Amino acid sequence: QVQLVESGGGLVQPGGSLRLSCEASGSIARFRVMTWYRQSPGKQRELVAQLNSGGVPNYADSVKGRFTISRDNAKNTVYLQMNSLKPEDTATYLCNAASMFDTLWGQGTLVTVSS
Repeated sequence: QVQLVESGGGLVQPGGSLRLSCEASGSIARFRVMTWYRQSPGKQRELVAQLNSGGVPNYADSVKGRFTISRDNAKNTVYLQMNSLKPEDTATYLCNAASMFDTLWGQGTLVTVSS
């Protein structure tokens, strides 16, 4: 069973940048859609960025122009580059991998944007 492990979270000041990584323990080539979600206490889980097998990204309106999702199948890793971070970006960021047969979730990495 492939497992997903997120990393790269931490404390950053408003306006700063972070790059999150989602590394799989096996090949991600069979996962057609890779997605980053985020969740804050008391809020619903929110889709942040999604990348399909055709390489077409989709972003939440709140992060368009600031976040970039990418995948490196050779490294079995999906990235989320986050620039111009705002306090409202504070959340636990979770990685999701979806194929025709299964869906996997990572444990999440906490991002805190605060001065």
